[in-house]
Parts: sequence; structure tokens; C-alpha cells
Amino acid sequence: MAEEKVKKEAENTAEELENKTQASEENSAKEETPHAESKADKKKKSKKDKKEDKIEELESQLKEMQDKHLRLQAEFDNFRRRTIKEKSELIKSGGESVLVNILPVIDDFERALETMKEISDDDSGKQGTRLIYNKFKEFLKQNNIKEIDAMEQEFDVDLHEAITKIPAPSKELKGKVVDVVQKGYCLNDKVIRFAKVVIGE
Repeated sequence: MAEEKVKKEAENTAEELENKTQASEENSAKEETPHAESKADKKKKSKKDKKEDKIEELESQLKEMQDKHLRLQAEFDNFRRRTIKEKSELIKSGGESVLVNILPVIDDFERALETMKEISDDDSGKQGTRLIYNKFKEFLKQNNIKEIDAMEQEFDVDLHEAITKIPAPSKELKGKVVDVVQKGYCLNDKVIRFAKVVIGE
């Protein structure tokens, strides 16, 4: 009986010890949990901060790329406009050198017709010369070449080239063109040959 009593007491003591150990472990686990939670929170916060930083970085990169894109688009538009303008100018004045070289031929025809004034209009040579001259004039017209009106006009440095000055035949012609030595021509409002003129003074 005494042995059984001692045995029971020993079992009770062991059970109590086990319960106390378990309780202390639970308490320590409870105490550790908030600490563990704070570490997890810190990890979450640091991850969140990293994500926000990454988002900000990506947003700034996007803005930069949009800005570059807009600049490139503007540059391309300018380039396109410039090339279109250059192309149209080339088309307008593409045959300028050829047309300029034809002008002395026109001058020769005009001089020839001037010398043929005394010959009757029925003369076949005069008719043929006038016919060719008229075809040349029509060709110039089709290519937008216009003769510069100079005779008795105010002297204009943008259109006329003064060869010499002579006394003006009348007061009205002072500072004006009194004679045209060589006709001037414009191609699409661009002077391709200045009119060589004599100014009255």
C-alpha cells in the first residue's frame, strides 16, 4: 500500500512537472509570437517599399521614353516637311540650268526678228523665224518662265542690273529704266536672269 501511494505521488509529480513545462513553453511561444510577427511585418514592409521604388523607377523610365518618343516624332515631322519642301523646289527649278541656257537662243531670235523689220511679212524666212520664236516663247511659258517687265519701270535691284546711266529724256524717267540691253526672266518668281538696263538720271 505504501509503495502504491509513493508510486501515485511520483506519477502526479511527473504529470505536474510536464504540465508546468508545457505551460512555460506555451508562454514563451506566446511571448515570441509578437516578436516573430514584427519580423514578418518588417519583411512585408521592406517588400512593399521595394515594389513602390520599382514602380516609381518604371514610371520615370516611361515618362522619359514618352518624352523621347515625342521629340523623335517632332524631329521626323520637321524632317518630312523639309524634304517635301526641298523636293517641291527641285521639281519647280529642276530644269533651271537647261532653261537658262535656252535664253540666249531667244535673244538671238529677237535680234534676228529686229533685223527682219524691213522684210515683208510674206517672206518665208521671216515667217519661219517668227514661228520658231513663238514656239520657244510658248515653251518658256509652259515651264513658268516669265519675262521681267523693265522698260520705264522704277529701278529695282532685286530684278534689274544697271549697266550704265544716261541723262533721262524726260523728268518722269529720272531714276527709271530708259533702255533694256538684255531681257531678264523669272522661273516661279525666282530670278534666273537679271534684266540688264540703262538708268535715266
